[in-house]
Amino acid sequence: MTTRTVPAALISVWLGLVTVLLVGGGLTGCAVNGTSASAPHESFTDSDEPESRKRATNRLKLAVLYFQDGKNNFALDEVKQAIQIDPNWFEPYGMRGVIYMQTSEFAPAELSFQKALSINPNASDIKHNYGVLLCKMKRHPDAVKWFNAALADPGYGQRAKTWQEMANCQLAMGQKAEAEASFMHSYELDAGNAVTGFQLANLLFQRGELVRAQFYARRVNNGERASAESLWLGIKIERSLGSTDAQSQLESQLRKRFAQSPQVLALERGAFNE
Repeated sequence: MTTRTVPAALISVWLGLVTVLLVGGGLTGCAVNGTSASAPHESFTDSDEPESRKRATNRLKLAVLYFQDGKNNFALDEVKQAIQIDPNWFEPYGMRGVIYMQTSEFAPAELSFQKALSINPNASDIKHNYGVLLCKMKRHPDAVKWFNAALADPGYGQRAKTWQEMANCQLAMGQKAEAEASFMHSYELDAGNAVTGFQLANLLFQRGELVRAQFYARRVNNGERASAESLWLGIKIERSLGSTDAQSQLESQLRKRFAQSPQVLALERGAFNE
C-alpha cells in the first residue's frame, strides 16, 4: 500500500517537549508522550522549567511548524537557535535528525540522532527514528536493533508504529516470516491501521493462506482507508476463493473510485497473476 513520503506528521507538543515519530518512509505519526522515556532531569513543570528551556521550546515549536509547511531551511535555523539556547537538551538534535532524514542528508541525520541519544539514552522515540534512518540507509540489521531497543522500554507508547517499521525493514531484507510476525504485533496494538492490515493480507495471500488473507483485506476494504492497491488485492483474494459476488463488488469500487489507477488497467487486462 502506498504511504505518503512528504512531511505530513501530526506532531504533538506535550509539557513543552516536541517529539516526532517517523513511520512508513514518511512523517505520518506522532509521539504523544514526549517525556515517557526521558531521563529524570528532562521532566519539568511550568514552575521549575529553566527560562532557557522555555525559550528553546518555543524555537523548537517554530521548527516543527516550518517543517510541517515544507520549509526545511527555516526549520533547521530554528533548531540551530534552540540548540544554541539549550545545548544540553536532546529534543532539538532529534528534530534536526528528522529534518535531515526527510531531505535525504543521511550522514548529518545520523550524527544528530547519535547526539540526542548521547544526551538521553532512554529516548525511545529517537531510537525509533534512528531505526527508520538506518533502514533507509539499507543498514537493516542495525535498524532492527534500534527498533528492538525502543520496544524494550515498557513505558514506550508508540509500539504499534515501531513494530510496523521493523516489519517494513524485515521485508526489505527478504525476511517475510519475521515481517509477518512484526506486522501481527503491530496489528494487535492498532487493528485500525490500514497499512498494516494490507501488508498482512498481502503476505498471507502470497503464501496461499487465502481465508486469513481475506479477513484482513476485507477489514481494510470495508473501511475509509481502502486504496486502489488494497481493492486490487481483495479482488485477487476473492477470485482465488471463488467468491464471485464479493469480487464483483470490489471491482465496481475500484473502477468507480480509482478509475485512472494502474490497478484498473490491470483489471481490464485480466492480469490477476502479474
